[in-house]
Amino acid sequence: MATVLDLIALACRIITGVALVVLTVIFGWLVFGRYVLNATPTWVEQVALLLVMLIAFLGAAVGVHENTHLSVSILRSSVPPRVRTVFVVISDVVMACFGGLMLWYGAQLTLFKWGSLIPLIQLPEGLRSLPLTIGGGLILLFSVGHLIRLFSGVDMRRDSIE
Repeated sequence: MATVLDLIALACRIITGVALVVLTVIFGWLVFGRYVLNATPTWVEQVALLLVMLIAFLGAAVGVHENTHLSVSILRSSVPPRVRTVFVVISDVVMACFGGLMLWYGAQLTLFKWGSLIPLIQLPEGLRSLPLTIGGGLILLFSVGHLIRLFSGVDMRRDSIE
């Protein structure tokens, strides 16, 4: 299971890395088009918004998998190991619930908006919320994976139980 989750996280990292490079290139094209060609490519802004959504939500999911997401660990680090385990479980359950909500409501939003088109690029409007849906599903998956590893005694997170 850990290998599969690691491969999914690696794929997310590759996708977000490629998206970041594409984002940089298309903004370079925007600047070149505006100031050199005197013809601003208007599609860049719409594509950039899609890429930013992809980078943000897949990146957040990878952060959950790698235990680098935002969390307050000072309290968790200052308590005895048994209490720390309870805090880790609570954190993982909250993250799983949050990911599940993102998945559920993101899917509803994606389906609702799929029928209309994004101006200038003529792609379905639902693509704007698809990264929210996918990121939520991955956060749910990675959080459940943490819980399974924790309860099976193979949790390797440094901030967890020491």
